[in-house]
Amino acid sequence: MGDNPGAIEVLLVEDDPGDVLLTREAFEDNKVRNNLNVVGDGEEAMAYLRREGRYADAPRPDLILLDLNLPRKDGREVLSEVKADPELRSIPVVVLTTSAADEDILRSYDLHANAYVTKPVDFERFIEVVRQIDDFFVTVVKLPGHRSGSGPRSLPQEAKFPKTV
Repeated sequence: MGDNPGAIEVLLVEDDPGDVLLTREAFEDNKVRNNLNVVGDGEEAMAYLRREGRYADAPRPDLILLDLNLPRKDGREVLSEVKADPELRSIPVVVLTTSAADEDILRSYDLHANAYVTKPVDFERFIEVVRQIDDFFVTVVKLPGHRSGSGPRSLPQEAKFPKTV
């Protein structure tokens, strides 16, 4: 786990440095208390999730925020692999992308995404969307515990998260 006891682990899979920065700022502005880890493409995401190579000691995420349009392996492939893997399928995946195309929305839900959110272009609206994701997936719902026997996870309020992996 990261430096915040009681915080959840969030994996952001995003290749656009601007969107990574916006997401980080939105979480900080909302005083979201979690450990945000960022990877920049689909292959890196799967290496992180499977704890391969430099990610051997990576924490298991409690929530994945996944862009669809990624280099090397797109988000649809990542989503498909995550939901097909018995060790990973219980991790909630929120597709957070610029695409509002019906086919992307339908395909994501067909692949068992837990939610599909279109990224707002306005920063203030983006902050609100991140707050709503936090409120729902972190404060309202109970996240599955890690397979090591811990129970459901919930998040204490107020704090910030450390830097990325």
